[in-house]
Amino acid sequence: MEKANHRRVFLKSAGAAMLPALLPALPAWAANSENTIAATQQPYVKFYGDGDMLEPEEYLQVLNELQAAGKIERDRYGAGGSVEALEKEMARITGKEKAIFLPSGTLANQLAISLLSGSNTKVYVQDLSHVYRDEADAAQTVFSKRLMPLGGEKAFFTAAELKAAIDKLPEQEVFSSGIGAVSIENPVRRANGQLVPLEEIKAISAYCKEKQLPLHLDGARIFMTAAWSGHSVATYARYFDTVYISLYKYLGASSGAVLCGSQAHISQVSHLMKIHGGTMYGNWTNAAMALHRLDGFENRLQQAILAFGKISELLPKIPGFAVQPIPGGTNIYTLQLPALDAQIFQEEMRDQYRIRLPRPDEKNRVLLTVNETLLYRTPEEIYTAFSNSVKKATKAARR
Repeated sequence: MEKANHRRVFLKSAGAAMLPALLPALPAWAANSENTIAATQQPYVKFYGDGDMLEPEEYLQVLNELQAAGKIERDRYGAGGSVEALEKEMARITGKEKAIFLPSGTLANQLAISLLSGSNTKVYVQDLSHVYRDEADAAQTVFSKRLMPLGGEKAFFTAAELKAAIDKLPEQEVFSSGIGAVSIENPVRRANGQLVPLEEIKAISAYCKEKQLPLHLDGARIFMTAAWSGHSVATYARYFDTVYISLYKYLGASSGAVLCGSQAHISQVSHLMKIHGGTMYGNWTNAAMALHRLDGFENRLQQAILAFGKISELLPKIPGFAVQPIPGGTNIYTLQLPALDAQIFQEEMRDQYRIRLPRPDEKNRVLLTVNETLLYRTPEEIYTAFSNSVKKATKAARR
């Protein structure tokens, strides 16, 4: 509670005064104002995704600037250079002994779970988790693990639910194949970014330690959990044996992942990655980008939260607009729109104001995702874009 209160004080006191100091850490084109750059050249504000997914030209521009500044060093099969620098930084942020670069989050999750489980086959996961729903049954078909889903349509299962499931196993199965590990995704993508409460993680961790069950964290978006909960990445990571973090969801890389954990665990990953075809000769383009965007990223997220706070205060001034957070959520909010022509509204925002929105659903609701692209305009400019666009789209709907 103390950390959460500290975060609220920070958000109230920091204000827009911090923004100029943060701008150098944004892409070079984002710092330009409308007075110095044509509107059609302004970067897009994107109310979807957890960060700015750079276009090829933009990506190359940043890499060229980093190279000119002497901030890129090549690796060789993931050893040395920018890759090693990124691994050390991720180990520091998570508080773990060691980190390793991998080409994808799926491989990071699967190798971690396999490594932690050893010869035991059962792994408890959330029913809605990426490991269970979105990794092509790799745990079963490649690693001979049996995923045991808990939580149903909820974002997370509780320590009590985990204990009850494990206690029932002897009655449900004749032959014991052993419980290998527990995996938790936080926040949960399929639950619109809902987070697993820290107190529940503590309870699960305590139970797992009692049962000597390793814990893996699918923390692809763990920076979002940290920013919206007020607890640091390291605070969450300390309750897990291994932690995976994505490099492309919000750190600008075109692909890649980092897996963090103990020296004993992570030292085995390089060999396992080679066995499964994940070793690549050069990884510096992704590592250098992620390392660059990681610098100041947590502060920029706090500024984006401040900016959206102002935006969410302004938007209800438009008739029919209402902004609501996802219960227990992180950076995704629901925006209720009035009756309007959804296609015209979306196109007007995109073409006239360079603001990209998901298409409204059948009830004229839009899921707005907060990310650092909100810092590319002022809250007032974003409000004006909404206000003008909705007027045009409302008129079109009445014809």
